[in-house]
Amino acid sequence: MHTKSYFIGGHQKGRVALIRKRYAVVSEILRDTMDVTEVYVTVEGKKEKAVNYNTLTGPIAIGDRVYLNTNAVFLKLGTGGYHFVTHNARHTTQEFMQEEGHILKLRYTPLQLKVMTVEEPDSPYHDVLKEACSINGMKVIIGSLHSMLYPLVYLLKAHIPAFKIVYIMTDSACLPISFSHTVDTLIYTKQLEATITCGQAFGGQYETVNIYTALLTAKHICNADIAIVIPGPGVVGTATTFGFSNIEEGHIIDAVNTLHGVGINVARISFADTRERHQGISHHTLTILSKVANTSAYVAIPLLPPHKKYIIDNQLKTHAIYEKHHIQYVKENMVSILEKNRVEIKTMGRNLTQDVDFFRSIGAAASLCLDLLREIYPG
Repeated sequence: MHTKSYFIGGHQKGRVALIRKRYAVVSEILRDTMDVTEVYVTVEGKKEKAVNYNTLTGPIAIGDRVYLNTNAVFLKLGTGGYHFVTHNARHTTQEFMQEEGHILKLRYTPLQLKVMTVEEPDSPYHDVLKEACSINGMKVIIGSLHSMLYPLVYLLKAHIPAFKIVYIMTDSACLPISFSHTVDTLIYTKQLEATITCGQAFGGQYETVNIYTALLTAKHICNADIAIVIPGPGVVGTATTFGFSNIEEGHIIDAVNTLHGVGINVARISFADTRERHQGISHHTLTILSKVANTSAYVAIPLLPPHKKYIIDNQLKTHAIYEKHHIQYVKENMVSILEKNRVEIKTMGRNLTQDVDFFRSIGAAASLCLDLLREIYPG
C-alpha cells in the first residue's frame, strides 16, 4: 500500500514513508574492511547484496538479524544500488569508537555521528588552521565524476612519483568515503598522501567542516603538491539547467581563488554519451563555467579531430567561456599510458575504448597540471 504526502504551510502532513525498510538475515561476508562490510542477505526470499558501515551500525557477522534501507534497490539505482543496514539486532548498546571530537556529521538524522574535525578547538591542528587564509598557489584539480579520480592520480604519479596528492571528497554525492573501492585501491597502493572528507561527507583521514578548511588542510597539514576535489560515487542529475549535484564545482573554483590557489577544471567531454546534453562538453561543465563560477579557472581541452574540435569550440564561444576562463588546448598523450599499462577504468559503464574522449579530457587536465607545476619539479 502506497502512502501519499502533501504540504501545508511548509510542513508535511499525512502519513509519509521516506525509507523503505525490510528485515533480513546475513548469509555471507563478501568484503570486510575496518569501516565497511559488504554482505549477502536473505531479504523477501531473495539473496541480495547489502552494505554495512561498521562505524555506524557496528560489526556484522553471518546469521545477524538486520534491518535494511531498501530504497536504492527498489528504485533500481545504478552506482548506489545496494541495500544498506540501518540496525543490527545483535547490538543492543554501542559505544563511541573514539572519545575525541565534538562535531556531528549527518546532523539531525537518526545516524548522526561524532567526528573530530581538524578545525575544532580540541584538535591538534586547530592552531594551524586558526589564522590560515591561503593555500599559497597550490594546484587544485576540480572534477565532476568519481570515475575521474583514479586516472588523474595514476597519470600524475606516473610522471612524478614524488607528488604528494591529496583527495578531497565533497558531500554532493556519496557521503561515506569507505563506499569507494577506488579510494581503497589508491590508499592501498600508496598513491594518495591523504584523504579529506568535508561538509557532511565522512570517513576521510581528516574531517573538515567545509571546502575552505579542506583545502587549507591539504596545504598546511598534508603538505600537498596537488589537491583533487571530486565528489564520491553517485552524483545526481535532472536534465535541468541547474539541477545537478556537481554544480558545486563553480563554488569550489571560487573557494580556490579566494584562498589564492590555482584551479584546474576537468571538462566533462564525451561523444559516446547518447544523451544530447552530454555531447561534446557536457551541459554540466558549460553551466558551471558560464553561470555558476564567479572567478576564473584553467580549463584543459584535449586536441581532438577537427569535427569534434569544431563542436567544442562552438560550445565555448556560445557560452562566452573563452572570455571568463583560461582555456588551454592540450596535445594530450596520456591515454597511451593508460592503454600501455592496461589500466581498467570505466565511466558511466563505458571503458577507455568506448569513451576515449572522456579520458582524453582527464589526460589533458593532468598534462596542464604538470605544466603548471614545472617550477616545483623542473625535471
